[in-house]
Amino acid sequence: MAETRGVLLPAYVLADESGSMGPYRQDLSNGLVSLCEGLRAEPMVAAKLRLAVLGFSDDVQVRLAVADMRTETSLPQVVIRGLTNYEAVFDDLLSRIPSDVQWLRGEGYKVHRPVVFFLSDGQPTDGGAWHRPHAQLTDRALTPTAPNIVACGIGDAQAHTMVEVATRKEFAFVARPGTDIGRAVAEFFHALTASLVASGHALNSDAPTLVVNRPDQFTMAIDEVGE
Repeated sequence: MAETRGVLLPAYVLADESGSMGPYRQDLSNGLVSLCEGLRAEPMVAAKLRLAVLGFSDDVQVRLAVADMRTETSLPQVVIRGLTNYEAVFDDLLSRIPSDVQWLRGEGYKVHRPVVFFLSDGQPTDGGAWHRPHAQLTDRALTPTAPNIVACGIGDAQAHTMVEVATRKEFAFVARPGTDIGRAVAEFFHALTASLVASGHALNSDAPTLVVNRPDQFTMAIDEVGE
């Protein structure tokens, strides 16, 4: 049996591209550039990560396919469009994540449980339809590659929704009331980069763990909704 090429952590960034994000398109673009550059500046960490960037509104569109940031030269481009369809997100991930993990394993890697960083500025426009694919995606009996999901809400996104999206209560955050949305987007990407760098370092340890940093100007969503 061939020796493994190492352990990888697949990370997915789900960025809200719905119409209400129009005024903050440049903030989103700048955040994605800072994320990519931050990972390129840490090649030892980047070697253990594979990054994908997906934009969502009425549907999900690939802005960066699962990539090794040590060699990836393109930068994700944000396209503002449509409504905020959460169902489309989790339907997409239900097929995308198992397929990506299978591909990475076929390349000779061991694969750590994937992580999804979800950023939205609004409530889902599909009502509660998203709960079905979300439940299937996060059920480890049904989906062995079920990801950890970190959910961050800005603008009109409500705390209780972020708690429902996140796979653990401590993985759900909302921007503090009155926080400038452009700044909140920047803080999200700053915390995301730090979380991936710390998690990449942790893969070298005897007990690899996912590290999730709370963005500045954000609070834990569970504190907003109560237990």
